[in-house]
Amino acid sequence: MNALTLPDIAAQATHHAQALTWVGMADIALPLHLAEQRIAGRADAGVSLDDGEARGIHMSRLYLALHAFEQQPVTPALLQQVLGHFLDSHLQLSNSAYLTLRGEVLLNRPALVSPLSGWKSYPLEIRARQDTRGFHVELQVSVGYSSTCPCSAALARRLIQQRFSADFADQPLDHADVLAWLGSTQGILATPHSQRSTATLQVRLDASAAELPLLTLIDDAERALGTALQTAVKRADEQAFALANGQNLMFCEDAARRLHRCLAALPLVAGFHLRVVHAESLHAHDAVAESQQHWQPS
Repeated sequence: MNALTLPDIAAQATHHAQALTWVGMADIALPLHLAEQRIAGRADAGVSLDDGEARGIHMSRLYLALHAFEQQPVTPALLQQVLGHFLDSHLQLSNSAYLTLRGEVLLNRPALVSPLSGWKSYPLEIRARQDTRGFHVELQVSVGYSSTCPCSAALARRLIQQRFSADFADQPLDHADVLAWLGSTQGILATPHSQRSTATLQVRLDASAAELPLLTLIDDAERALGTALQTAVKRADEQAFALANGQNLMFCEDAARRLHRCLAALPLVAGFHLRVVHAESLHAHDAVAESQQHWQPS
């Protein structure tokens, strides 16, 4: 053997021929450019092994192709380019290429009333696939919000009505007395319960999409819900948040329907799946709702 020639074990035939659906690497550290910022990402990269006689794939070729993400923003075109490199480097071995990118973007969000602002983290995942059916991209992002239970709000109002009736049963109503009563714990003796909630949104992009609609997806979802989680606040912001919760009472079903309408109106979205989770403050379990349109799991 030539001293400069190294053995390629992966190219050798296997004694147990079997095609494999996915072979590759998971949890690769990778810098990503998303939402005009550089984030620490993770990647899963793989291809199908359709030649059952082949011992394995060339994983280093997949790894080197990921270097394209170091200097360019993540776009559908770049994802397709990288998947093309996966397949070009595995001719006669693979017919399908897969890539999943994960990370979190930090967005500076303004307070509701005051001039304060702060940073919020949005976990995201991008799944891309190139196969005999073509090129496919899915974008997933998680959005946090507050949800106030309509049932508990109605029950709290009923208790307040009963207390009002008892406290003012035998006396004429005086504006100043009623105003003082409304501002006291004696009068407002019950409050509805709220919980921190999460919406996980998955959208499959149309083939003509030139960009990943990450910011649009987040902004439109938070606008539809009306109670996005806050960062830095003053008392005026907290009061405005209490008002937003009172004006947006919702069960998990209500939140899911709001988001369904929101996603259905987004351009360049070919299909979607959403899941909302209300981490109940009344129960020790969560309330969950899901919805989808033109969606088939990857």
